[in-house]
Amino acid sequence: MTHLRSLREFIAELESIGEVQPIDQEVHWNLEIGAIIRRSYDLRAPAPLFNTITGYTGSGFRVLGAPGGLSGPRHRLARIALALGLPAEASGQEIMEAIVAARAKPGLAPVPVPAEDAPCKQNIRLGDDIDLFAFPTPLIHGNDGGRYIQTYGMNIAKTPDGSWTNWSINRMMVAGKDQLACLIPGPQHLGIIRAQWAKLGKPMPIALALGVEPGLPYVGAMPLPEGADESHFLGALFGEGIEVVPAETVDLLVPASAEIVIEGHIAFEEEVMEGPMNEYPGYNAFDASPKPLFKVSAVTYRDGAILPVVAAGPPVEEDHTGTGTMHAAEILYQLRQAGLPIASTWFSYESALHWLIISVSQDWHETLGIHAGELAQRIGDIVFAGKAGFGVPKILLVEDDIDITDVNEVVWAFATRTHPEHGEVHFPDRLTVGLSVYLEAEEQHTYRAGKVIYGCLLADRFEGKPRPVKGSFENGWPAEVRERVLTSWQSYGYPDADARR
Repeated sequence: MTHLRSLREFIAELESIGEVQPIDQEVHWNLEIGAIIRRSYDLRAPAPLFNTITGYTGSGFRVLGAPGGLSGPRHRLARIALALGLPAEASGQEIMEAIVAARAKPGLAPVPVPAEDAPCKQNIRLGDDIDLFAFPTPLIHGNDGGRYIQTYGMNIAKTPDGSWTNWSINRMMVAGKDQLACLIPGPQHLGIIRAQWAKLGKPMPIALALGVEPGLPYVGAMPLPEGADESHFLGALFGEGIEVVPAETVDLLVPASAEIVIEGHIAFEEEVMEGPMNEYPGYNAFDASPKPLFKVSAVTYRDGAILPVVAAGPPVEEDHTGTGTMHAAEILYQLRQAGLPIASTWFSYESALHWLIISVSQDWHETLGIHAGELAQRIGDIVFAGKAGFGVPKILLVEDDIDITDVNEVVWAFATRTHPEHGEVHFPDRLTVGLSVYLEAEEQHTYRAGKVIYGCLLADRFEGKPRPVKGSFENGWPAEVRERVLTSWQSYGYPDADARR
């Protein structure tokens, strides 16, 4: 594992494989940056690094767009893999296995370092010197209610008794020079911790770290059990604790290499209007509502700070790659802990996290001695009961002859292997995320709706006779013919010599 300890080390690694696009031409924070980021997602283009921003020329501040977007075909998952310490060419299943392996290890606590060694302390602003508008926070979408500075940072908070520190990502909008409007859903861990402070009648201390080392946003999206510290999990992943330093005005430790750290308190009762902002299902948002107020007491930042920005919307963007990757890994861990023969799991990024794909070993029927419906029931009872499966509305259950990270193979398996009349197992009235546009108003209000598993399994349908075999390049031609085609690919006149990818 290669532990990239800062956003700048991550950018350097991406640059080395051509996955950063420096933009020196002046661009405007008002919508232009957001539009460029969105276009980069659509084209699977390198991550845009904005070096010259209208109104901020000469400040040294920059913006990195699409830090966790998908890349081109040669290393599609490079930004995810590098962030998690793997080679740029790592496959989706290799990423899953690395996360699950770390999940089984004891966590490693962060390592405090002296403040003078912490880049995040190069500049410190307190009191009247605080001005959030000093940073080139973009207005991302045309319908956004304001400028969102927090789209890919870490919210750090701990319980009043200090027993649990939570690191998470929740959007935050600039509401004034020293104020943020925050989305803090009650069922999420940040909301649970805030409720403990509210019970005492006190504001919640919080630190927002932006431009953190690249693995942190992923573990922040990991649905670990209540009471687990995400920073400890990152320590387990890399085999060493991350470096932290005390905040200036709140009793919290923050990442030493962070580009920007915003400190303060979430007000006990005060609210401010927040939203709208587009979210991961991929549709334009139009609703605003009062949300908790973050009163800022300190801002610290690196020289020439770099602000990472996500332009949420249709797939594929960081809501899908971050949340999808980490939730799928936690579900894989839980299913294996239950003794089920699960080969891998994967959220289809292209489905906006509405399809969880689970592959089981092809010998599952022989191993378990049960039929597909019972296996689906066991899987659903585990997945839909936990935090990791809270946002899962639909599961596609396939065997491991399918590459579940390839949306084309998933669509083929779903279309050809699911029986249209009795190929589904339904789970009525389960807890669910309220953002899916197909939900009825009552379902959105109660956070309860039906869920389903689509069975795309073959093993129990072909007992005692040959199972259908995919008529692929690998399965349809003798080995010597395949090798001749691969080695002769360029001589046939095709421009891409890499016929093996």
